Amino acid sequence: MAHSKEKIIVIGSGPAGFTAGIYLARANLNPLLIEGFMAGGMPGGQLMSTAEVENYPGFANGIDGQKLMGEMRQQAENSGVRMNMVDITSVDFSSRPFTMTDMNGDTYEADSVIISTGANARRLDMDSERQYWMKGISACAVCDGALPIFRNKPLAVIGGGDTALEEAEHLTKFGSKVYIIHRRDEFRGSKILQKRVMEHDKIEILWNKVPEEFYGSNVLEGVKLKDTVTGEISDLIVSGCFQAIGHRPNTSFLGDSVVLDATGYIRTENGVETSVSGVFAAGDVQDPQWRQAIIAAGSGAHAALAAERWLNEHK
Repeated sequence: MAHSKEKIIVIGSGPAGFTAGIYLARANLNPLLIEGFMAGGMPGGQLMSTAEVENYPGFANGIDGQKLMGEMRQQAENSGVRMNMVDITSVDFSSRPFTMTDMNGDTYEADSVIISTGANARRLDMDSERQYWMKGISACAVCDGALPIFRNKPLAVIGGGDTALEEAEHLTKFGSKVYIIHRRDEFRGSKILQKRVMEHDKIEILWNKVPEEFYGSNVLEGVKLKDTVTGEISDLIVSGCFQAIGHRPNTSFLGDSVVLDATGYIRTENGVETSVSGVFAAGDVQDPQWRQAIIAAGSGAHAALAAERWLNEHK
């Protein structure tokens, strides 16, 4: 088994990981970036499954998600970041140097670590959902809602928490009508958000409903809904369906090495500092609220600068 000794390691790719790597390389810290393989979704993060990104600065006409991540990765490589496409399966942050083990049994030591493994949107386990993923079905209304295929069309949001209610309200700017599909007869979201969606003239709430099947030709054209009380099946004609049923942070490999919150996100102070001195977290893995690429990238820069300062103070 191979063993590697490093000054600093970045675990995870995506906007946070690649940005951290670029900053660290430019600081002559010779970082090693562990991209991930399959454990947290494909390397590059959630943008790898996003067809069009219109809200990332610097691209006047938008950019394909995979192309954006390819450019970030290439920039990191050009900056001198070394990369390894494997999953880290366990870590030991109890003493320095910190140690990590990957899926092949290879081990790593590092004086400092940045965790940027992201979070994956929870998705419905349905064949038809997979068929129309990114062909009308999305997990981010803020990312995709303004796309031309959704403008002035009937849209739906699945969920009943704050995220679902916020996304439904956001989609009223673009869709002709917005349906909220919720499996229960009351929302879990905050009272003020409930009031706003219930009073909005473009939003209709479909209580006690769950998706049974998505359908369409080449793109989504509608969804069959099942009533959770009566079992009755109904048709809902929509051109877009946004799942807002939560996210799952990719932190299972960490065990109890750093403090997590009740939902598995890494708790941080001062933006990027974890409960272990010298271990930092950036991007969606420590951000249960915003989950935007530009915020993750900024977080990656923050973590890299904080790690550089920490290394200088702990020579």
